[in-house]
Amino acid sequence: MSCAYDFSLPGLEGGVVDLGAWRGKPLLIVNTASKCGFTPQYEGLQSLWSEMDHELIVLGVPSNDFGQQEPGSASEIATFCARNYGVSFPMTIRCHVKGTDATPLFRWLADKGGFFARPRWNFFKYLINREGQLTNWFSSMTSPTSGRMHDAVNRVVLGS
Repeated sequence: MSCAYDFSLPGLEGGVVDLGAWRGKPLLIVNTASKCGFTPQYEGLQSLWSEMDHELIVLGVPSNDFGQQEPGSASEIATFCARNYGVSFPMTIRCHVKGTDATPLFRWLADKGGFFARPRWNFFKYLINREGQLTNWFSSMTSPTSGRMHDAVNRVVLGS
């Protein structure tokens, strides 16, 4: 696969999340979890999704790979995210994001970003430009509302 738009994943509420449908739009891909200390970042991710008026596609990829912090079913995850954080951005079913079982998208992200870009916990964030290439990644510690994240998003969305 040569770019992020070449991937698709099963959707949290059915169907397929085809990243190719967003060709030409920047993406922010985040491995998420409902029972994590970083879970409140859902609020900032939803804010980015709304603030950027869908010019930045935020994609949540729930994962149970770290601390078993996403044990719920697809419907439990969807209900939790909507009820507690008003999440309306696209989300996939629970996926593996690390190791040999990682979904092809996350293997591609790790390959493009290098060793340190591999998710080491929940809420790693991957910023993809309009050409479908990884431009930056952020650890769990970087809030979606931080100045660093805001600047990086503006560079890919607005070209500034």
